[in-house]
Amino acid sequence: MRTYLRLIRRFIAASFQQELAYRSNFFIGVLHSLLNFATGLLGITIIFGQVETINGYAFDSTLAVLGVYLTMSALRGLFISPSLDALAGMDGDIWQGRFDFTLLQPVDTQFLASFRRWRPFALFDLLLGLGVLAAAAARMASPPSAVDLLAFLLAMAVALLALYAILLFFAGLLFWSPGFLYTWIFDGIFQLARYPVGLYPGALQLLLTWVVPIALITTIPAQALTSTLATGRLLVAFLFALSLVAAATLTFRAGLRRYASPSS
Repeated sequence: MRTYLRLIRRFIAASFQQELAYRSNFFIGVLHSLLNFATGLLGITIIFGQVETINGYAFDSTLAVLGVYLTMSALRGLFISPSLDALAGMDGDIWQGRFDFTLLQPVDTQFLASFRRWRPFALFDLLLGLGVLAAAAARMASPPSAVDLLAFLLAMAVALLALYAILLFFAGLLFWSPGFLYTWIFDGIFQLARYPVGLYPGALQLLLTWVVPIALITTIPAQALTSTLATGRLLVAFLFALSLVAAATLTFRAGLRRYASPSS
């Protein structure tokens, strides 16, 4: 464990050095983050300027979902997507054969493929997400209790686990088709996660809960923060997230077995 923690610290330091070499990317990223934040906030402001609640969701609870969405998107951009996305596409590590160097390292391949690249500029996105969550909590009639905050932190950990599992699964599929950007599919669907899953029609709710579980990633943590999470649902979400990680790991390791270096 200490070895992996030391490696992560070195990965973060190297990523900082690399990112600071391209400072213009920071300002482009900030502009993109502000636009993403503004469009999400404007959307729910317009909706709840016309009505007080939709399917039991008020402005405060919907704002909490948006805050979770922004926070999870920031964490994804910080340390999950940079490494896994580097495997994909015609210029990706798998297609170009750079993945050979990952396989030659004396540490777990999945660990290296998942955490060797970081994007420190995503910390700005994280601050935006946490700010929206703080604003949502401040607007509530009764502030979250210590139990609510603990349940929220646990739900966020479960959500992060599920998000990692989904992206790892898509990374595993790259070994069958390295040029195809599978995350484009998920990115389009994940945009729906900025709103509570309860706002969508019944069939779509089932799809977004059990097939592409964005409800687990954003709605459930927001329900924990607003004291509306049903008893036992967090445990079900945790077990479901573990099953997703197991399935994604099996898919990734199956892909490793079929990987053939372009140079071989």
